[in-house]
Amino acid sequence: MNRGIAGRPVWRGIPPGTRVVVRRRLTPGEAAAARAQRRGAVWTDVIGHVVTVSDDGVVLRTDPRPGRGEPEEIVVAAALITSVKPVPPRPVRG
Repeated sequence: MNRGIAGRPVWRGIPPGTRVVVRRRLTPGEAAAARAQRRGAVWTDVIGHVVTVSDDGVVLRTDPRPGRGEPEEIVVAAALITSVKPVPPRPVRG
């Protein structure tokens, strides 16, 4: 994980409202389920807008594609975060 000033994770400085992609490690249970489904995943990505950032992690409001469900709040624990990267707004399709 990238570290910034005084060893603080860089993602701690991302302001609320920013649209980001968070790469996080799967929990042991999620990883076992992924292996059972032959997905072999170790990480997953979550795209959304930052609601809050704390030492405990990041709360995101997801940004699903139109017709793909409703936004929901997701808590990503700090220990599971691999990286957080700002991304541009979702393109408007006409």
